[in-house]
Amino acid sequence: MSKPDFAEGVDSSLVNEGGIGAGTFDGQDVVVVRRNGSLCALSGVCTHLKGSLADGILVGDTLRCPLHHARFDITTGEAVDAPAFEPLQLYAVAEEDGKIRITGELAPGERTAPSNSVSERIVVIGGGAAAHALAEMMARHGAAGSLVLFSDDSDAPYDRTACSKAYLAGDSSREDAALPLPGTRVNIRHEVIRAIRVAEREIETAAGERLGYDKLVIATGAEPIVAEFAGSARDDVFTLRTLADADRLIAACKTGRHAIVLGASYIALEAASSLRKRGLQVTVVAPDEIPLAKTVGPEMGAVVHDLHRDNGVSFHLGREVTSWDGGHATLDDGTRIAGDMIIAGTGVRPRVGLAEKAGLEMASDEDGGGILVDAYLRTSDPHIHAIGDVASYPDPRLGHRIRVEHWVVAQRMGQWLARTWLGLETDAYDAIPFFWSGQFDLNLRYVGHASDTDDRIIDGEPAAQDVAIVFREDGADQALLTCGRDRQSLQTEAGWEAR
Repeated sequence: MSKPDFAEGVDSSLVNEGGIGAGTFDGQDVVVVRRNGSLCALSGVCTHLKGSLADGILVGDTLRCPLHHARFDITTGEAVDAPAFEPLQLYAVAEEDGKIRITGELAPGERTAPSNSVSERIVVIGGGAAAHALAEMMARHGAAGSLVLFSDDSDAPYDRTACSKAYLAGDSSREDAALPLPGTRVNIRHEVIRAIRVAEREIETAAGERLGYDKLVIATGAEPIVAEFAGSARDDVFTLRTLADADRLIAACKTGRHAIVLGASYIALEAASSLRKRGLQVTVVAPDEIPLAKTVGPEMGAVVHDLHRDNGVSFHLGREVTSWDGGHATLDDGTRIAGDMIIAGTGVRPRVGLAEKAGLEMASDEDGGGILVDAYLRTSDPHIHAIGDVASYPDPRLGHRIRVEHWVVAQRMGQWLARTWLGLETDAYDAIPFFWSGQFDLNLRYVGHASDTDDRIIDGEPAAQDVAIVFREDGADQALLTCGRDRQSLQTEAGWEAR
């Protein structure tokens, strides 16, 4: 069925108040939204991973993508919340005689001007999601002139989710993983930081250079945990954190035919899916009885297991590797598995070494570990903030601390912190966590946070990939897992935000 052409005029009834009308203009997908009686016309394709915005929802002045929950200002086209950064194209739209017409493209709308002038010396340690998003937001508003970002990654900022998904699978290129660069307005230095000197408000590089700061941001992320077993230090045991890690694994796939994946984490299972797409035999070894059951529940975990099995992945669950000799892995029950490589997806730990040595207060294991921050992401030193995977922060909905290892959460922390400095944000940090996972043809969306899956309400059929599962804490809905119900995920998130 062809989409209506807004150049020719579309009946006004297509776009109700608070609604989204989909069509085309000059051969491009567009959407027209009606907010408080006024119409706005924008590109209909999300600038993150090309999700259809016609299937999204309108919340206030933001249009939200159903795939990965990127948000756009309908009046300016600006990507106001990650994972999208590039704006949407705006169009001139008019309504007359019961018809809505788009007449041409518009220049980008003006963003809200910052109320603060940022002149302090800002140093950011880290080159991942949180650090990049902070720097990009500062640069977007012309306020990054005094910001220096130190990254120990040799590559410019990129989307690390591609390392276990599209890039590893061969579905995208290295260039596709690149994040929009803040440009010359941000000084990015690919160097290792050796120490934070709190008393002097200085950082020290591995080369011995000292650099002063007025504001310091620790965004060092997390690092893979590799289980210790005989042979775990061999070169054919891989982890997946960086593009360079993915490069090494892809190179090994050119000669290797059988991969052994350790763990049943999201990264492990995404890697298993990607390697199967490359034609490798894949065996998963994990101590879990059911994959992902700790976050999605046993019913959906069983669906994940069966999906992988049906796509040729072998499992040894309830087991661990005790040794690896480069050709065989021996399990704790004596089973020997032939393989050419091992990929460790056995979890991550926050990279807090610099913060610990600097004497910053750490969160307890009960609070998820990491660096203790307040509701404004400040550490125990008021001149230092921590964002992303390293930050243990008070979640206002849950009423207790959490530390979240999700890409979009890290990005939105960085964006929020930049907005506070710019005077565009005054409230405490209260963004609702969100993540997604793609494995074969299965797409999961998870909104909120729950410490376990014991108290859950299932609506739909997990095996049919048409399900919504609510997870509760202390009798209150705190998280929602959906499969095949993207709009419900968006609507639930918006409803929780409005409380």
